[in-house]
Amino acid sequence: MEFIKNVIRGITIGIANVVPGVSGGTIMVSLGIYDELLQAVTGFFRHKKESILKLFPYLFGMGIGIICLSFMIGYLFENFPFQTAMLFIGLIFGGVPLIWRKVSRGYPKVPELALFLGFFCLMIGMQFLGKGSEQVLAAGPGTAVKLFAVGLAAAATMVIPGVSGSMLLMALGYYTPVIDHINAFVVAVVMLDAGTAWYCLALLVPFGCGVLGGIFLVAKLMEYLLCRFERLTYWAIFGLLAASPVAILGKIPLRGTSPAVIAWGVMLFSVGAVVTGLLAGET
Repeated sequence: MEFIKNVIRGITIGIANVVPGVSGGTIMVSLGIYDELLQAVTGFFRHKKESILKLFPYLFGMGIGIICLSFMIGYLFENFPFQTAMLFIGLIFGGVPLIWRKVSRGYPKVPELALFLGFFCLMIGMQFLGKGSEQVLAAGPGTAVKLFAVGLAAAATMVIPGVSGSMLLMALGYYTPVIDHINAFVVAVVMLDAGTAWYCLALLVPFGCGVLGGIFLVAKLMEYLLCRFERLTYWAIFGLLAASPVAILGKIPLRGTSPAVIAWGVMLFSVGAVVTGLLAGET
């Protein structure tokens, strides 16, 4: 039962990493699994068996979320943007009680409030990142190096709660090409088109290696910060989390939204909050 629960958590994290403006790291924090996953990643080379057993269901679920459900999420955001956004906001805010317990011991100090406000404003400011011109990917050593570097940077943002790796990819112009090649690889495997599958892998493997490297390096940094400055770090995370609705809704046209759509959005917000509570063991 715990394995299935962790797979579902992984699916949620995987979908979040695909959606621009939504942070997989924030979902991990909301689910109350951020610290343990960081420890599993940073301790991988010391405790390989334990780390693999811990990470496998999450990685399996993330693979399902990224590869299989990215089609569905893209359709939902295109046709039901407000309702889908509210569902993700609910998923994020369902974990607020967990975060609040990390920062509510005693009155907040000036440095803690400064970090909260600073990272809140940073998150708002990131919404003004423009969308870069789409990159054209062609297999070759130069492209492999670029994709490795892009994967490294994107993974770094994916691990930091509140910061969207997909948004960074979009700003750099790599979001659509990477998603298109993932989708093309899935279709090629289903259609038994080995040539297309290998071509897509030649582009996706360097990107994937960069992602793995970025996750490990930033996980090390976050582990250090949480170990030495836990309360300060969580105040910064809380600021990023509090700004998440602006990040998600900022990409959606809200003018002319009907009362019925708003009602559906509120209901889906509640569903998302309850789902996070259940997965985090809060309800």
